[in-house]
Amino acid sequence: MSELWSESDAGVLRLPSGRLIRGRGLRHPLDPGRPQPSYAVHLLGRRPPEVPWDSAWIRWPDFRLPADPPAARDLLTGAWERAAGERVEIACGGGRGRTGTALACLAVLDGVPGEEAVAYVRRHYDRRAVETPWQRRYVRRFGEGRA
Repeated sequence: MSELWSESDAGVLRLPSGRLIRGRGLRHPLDPGRPQPSYAVHLLGRRPPEVPWDSAWIRWPDFRLPADPPAARDLLTGAWERAAGERVEIACGGGRGRTGTALACLAVLDGVPGEEAVAYVRRHYDRRAVETPWQRRYVRRFGEGRA
């Protein structure tokens, strides 16, 4: 088992269960002294570059929704499960829209009602997270098991 994130690490969201998950924008390179994830889910329109840790990719174009919602649900559920004992990172290009949407979905998996998950992530991660109306709708539907 790897060390978990510290709540004081940049971009780390504490879910109600206590799980810590880091959101990050891939356009912002990691500082050399910054902890690396043990597992990352990349939310990008194109295949991401290789990283030295375990990772998965969800095809998710900027300002849009995942191309394969059932596969996205499976990967996000797996990330939520792994966050109980690993340093899990969710990352898109800028770290707000797609990352915020995915973090809100993880909050739903953690027990936050779908209609409250966006506000939870905006309050505890980034006030501008989840950028579009269809991303907000996706989170609500995720909570209803329809996304």
